[in-house]
Amino acid sequence: MARVRITQISSTIKRPLSQKNAIKSLGLGKINRSVELEYNDSLKGAINKIQHLVKVEEI
Repeated sequence: MARVRITQISSTIKRPLSQKNAIKSLGLGKINRSVELEYNDSLKGAINKIQHLVKVEEI
């Protein structure tokens, strides 16, 4: 599988709880914080839910 770098680019203030939980489950929480994870189906679903809050780059 490919690895991706996910960077939070927007705040979770005034966002639904499900989006806040998706950000937290990815290990993010502050703007400009990045994590590198293996790309799989569950990660794809989480990214799809919060695609307007994060930037995704393939490594």
